[in-house]
Amino acid sequence: MGHTHALSGAAAWLLVAPGLAALPTVGGFAGDLTPVVASMLSPAELIAGALVCAGAAMLPDLDHPHATIAQTFGPATWVLSKAVNWASGGHRHATHSLAFAIAAGFGAHLLADRYPIGRDIVVILMIGLALRSIGIGIPGKTITSALVNIGLTAATFIMFHSVQVGYLWLGIAIAIGCLAHVIGDCLTERGCPVLWPLQHRWLLPYKIGLKTGRAFEVKILGPVLSVVVIGLFAARLIPASL
Repeated sequence: MGHTHALSGAAAWLLVAPGLAALPTVGGFAGDLTPVVASMLSPAELIAGALVCAGAAMLPDLDHPHATIAQTFGPATWVLSKAVNWASGGHRHATHSLAFAIAAGFGAHLLADRYPIGRDIVVILMIGLALRSIGIGIPGKTITSALVNIGLTAATFIMFHSVQVGYLWLGIAIAIGCLAHVIGDCLTERGCPVLWPLQHRWLLPYKIGLKTGRAFEVKILGPVLSVVVIGLFAARLIPASL
């Protein structure tokens, strides 16, 4: 479900970012990654990265026009979802693969490095996806929910801009979020074509995959991930403020 994917994306970012930020100082590794990860652990960019990664963890499901995320910004995201569904071959095909995660991450990195307007559009979309996936909106009110989401997304983006958040790490966050989604769906009973265009689906053996939306996900996995994300935020941000 959407909130599980978003929480897993945020958790993945909070777990992986410290290791990535340490890469330039390990074994003499430097080069192009140095400016990308240099400020990744500043409090503002850590929060922005978690939100962007949470949104990116929803990105593969844009191939599903009936999914909640297709309603994030009303007709705009619905049309985008229809286009992605057609181009990818349907739900859980091309967008649920390693190739898509790499392509999305590389594309986002190019935008962050060369095209500020395109970069900002991607960031805004990721923020909107993240907020919608965690339940921001009014049940049964699609247009009203879209307007609420637009307002909160704009306010969040403006706040990030006011504290001068940089986005050189955008491609990394997008790729991590997409990979978190793919790994999560590989744990379900339907699996994913991780090595698309090969059609073999990766899933847990012996039919022990999770059933989406059942009691385990709603009552156990979701709350556990929420606690993990809160704990990781505390672990990363409280030492930085002392």
